[in-house]
Amino acid sequence: MITEHSRRVVHVCACTSCQRHPHSSDAREHRRINRLVAAADERTRRLLVGFLAHQHGRGGLALFSRITGLDPDTIARGQRELQRSPPKPAHGIRRPGAGRPRAEKKVRES
Repeated sequence: MITEHSRRVVHVCACTSCQRHPHSSDAREHRRINRLVAAADERTRRLLVGFLAHQHGRGGLALFSRITGLDPDTIARGQRELQRSPPKPAHGIRRPGAGRPRAEKKVRES
């Protein structure tokens, strides 16, 4: 069952390839990545995108920041967490509804 708090908006890729050719194979791949990222919790999201950026090599951090909308510092943190041996346990994941309120919600309440 999907609750209101577990639904995440799928980010729309801002790379030039997707903007110019929204039906290309690159654009389809970026949409798949963003659907996967939207379904993950915050730690898994960091690790996944950090892994993808590392696999891409030079420029991967900036590229995956544009594709996923994640902050480059968040992606770099995911890369550092992956390099640790052994990885830390998965505690510290926020409960649904925790964290900062959405900007849209703050504006409506004011």
